[in-house]
Amino acid sequence: MKRRKLALTKIFTFDTAHALENYPGKCRHIHGHTYKLYVTVKGEVLDQKGHPYDGMIIDFTDLKKWVGSAVIDRFDHALLLQEGSTLAALQFPEREKIYLTRYQPSCENMLMDIIERLEESVPAGLALSKVKLYETPTSYAEWEMEN
Repeated sequence: MKRRKLALTKIFTFDTAHALENYPGKCRHIHGHTYKLYVTVKGEVLDQKGHPYDGMIIDFTDLKKWVGSAVIDRFDHALLLQEGSTLAALQFPEREKIYLTRYQPSCENMLMDIIERLEESVPAGLALSKVKLYETPTSYAEWEMEN
């Protein structure tokens, strides 16, 4: 069989709250979403008879561990607030999972943060190809590697 480069995608879900400082609508208040994250990687299919990963570019379990540690563990059940925002000045109990971001925590900026986190730790032999973040079932931000 001829070796081919393929794309592989795994879908993740996580729940995160945020507030958009100075936004003129209701999203200025703390609220949450169940985000859907699509991560697509490209790589060559391993063609090595007898190898445990023969016929794969990455095991889905390994893909899940990588994205889990780079992204999901940080964002899931967290509250994202922009540094210096009015809400960030509030006192929250230490046990709360609150992250102050250098950016307005919009879907677009969260996606760029996620891409940076993934690019820092891409498994050997793979390239990050496409990442899509759904904030609602009908609204998403998307990034695709330029060819």
